[in-house]
Amino acid sequence: MKYLLDTNICVHFFRGKFDLENKFNEIGIFNCVISEITLAELTYGAEHSTNPEKNLLLIESFTTNIAIIPIIDCIYLYGKEKSRLRKLGKMISDFDLLIGTTAVSSDLIMVTENISEFERIEGIQIENWIVR
Repeated sequence: MKYLLDTNICVHFFRGKFDLENKFNEIGIFNCVISEITLAELTYGAEHSTNPEKNLLLIESFTTNIAIIPIIDCIYLYGKEKSRLRKLGKMISDFDLLIGTTAVSSDLIMVTENISEFERIEGIQIENWIVR
């Protein structure tokens, strides 16, 4: 099975938290991917940080070992889910919705600490690798 990593999982990994390096070694980093949206969020975080150069290099190094998948295949599902969630009054952020629908449309397990938002997406499989 392949895993789609949420931005928060990547940030925790960069910071060396929650034994994520061992988790990646256990499941194989080649079984993990990120969305283009996650890459956008990571680069924004790096640019907004106190040390953009260091953090951008960290992202570049990480993305040489992990595939970045496009969002094009989830666009119609995104529209459907956004409409459904709006009607239910249970909206989530557009970026999270794009990441989550990418997981569903690509048959990936969503790895996130943000269970409460992602579980609103129909058909999503979620794992939380963060143990606090």
